[in-house]
Amino acid sequence: ISRKVKALTVIFRSCTKVDMLTQNKKRLFDRNKSEYTFRSLNSIIMSLNQAKMAFPKIKFDIVIIDYNSKKEDLEQMKKQLNKTNFKNSVITLDINEFLDNIKKVNAKNEKVTENQMSNMSNIHKSLLFAKNECSDLIYFVEDDYLHRQEAINEMILTYERISSQLNRELILCPADYPYLYTKIDSTNIFLGANKHWRKVEETLCTFLTSKIIVEKYWNKFIWMCNFEHYPFEQPLHDIYKSEYCLSPIPSLAIHLTNINSIFGLSPNINWKKIWEENKNY
Repeated sequence: ISRKVKALTVIFRSCTKVDMLTQNKKRLFDRNKSEYTFRSLNSIIMSLNQAKMAFPKIKFDIVIIDYNSKKEDLEQMKKQLNKTNFKNSVITLDINEFLDNIKKVNAKNEKVTENQMSNMSNIHKSLLFAKNECSDLIYFVEDDYLHRQEAINEMILTYERISSQLNRELILCPADYPYLYTKIDSTNIFLGANKHWRKVEETLCTFLTSKIIVEKYWNKFIWMCNFEHYPFEQPLHDIYKSEYCLSPIPSLAIHLTNINSIFGLSPNINWKKIWEENKNY
């Protein structure tokens, strides 16, 4: 293993007010948005705890970048962070820092919604934080991803192993999205720690990568925050044409979208069980 991980920062983007960014269907389990945020955060903290025991030398920290969540929701998230034994902080997003950069008409020639602008601003803020404050791996994650406890451990081990094997930096996506099976693409399969990982050409905005990749493709990442593409993640997909983006089989995290979404329920996993395991936050 020539590529040792030295640090991992989790950047958790939260907004308990906005239920669904681009659709109005009900989410899996049909609860208030805040419930998904709290359980997602809990699953990440549990996963970080496990990783910290396995990797005592790695510096772990978690940052929440929050937009417009209710005061009591923010207090709840802080309470969850305070129970951890790694460095943590909460940043309240001021979207006025970013609004001037955002083009008000999107790729479909439609007006960019306020919710989308706050989302783009939050991604922008998290990228700036990664560039200015982080030293090695960064996990950018949205507040509706429920993680298996071994998720972060597996991602670190896999990053070290496959990055060493290929002699290059990577992007790892924790979710085995159903929509990635709708095209008949040829792929590469790699062996991670305890899972197989396959090369994918697309993800959503939850992924783990290194500061090296963030700096190398800085303009592409920021372009996603300044102009609403169609699909939204198009600049990421452009990066994946030049870099290896890998996704686990079976999944390490589930995207808690609406129940029929092709961006949601990963196959071959008992997600009800993982939902229940994270209720005591």
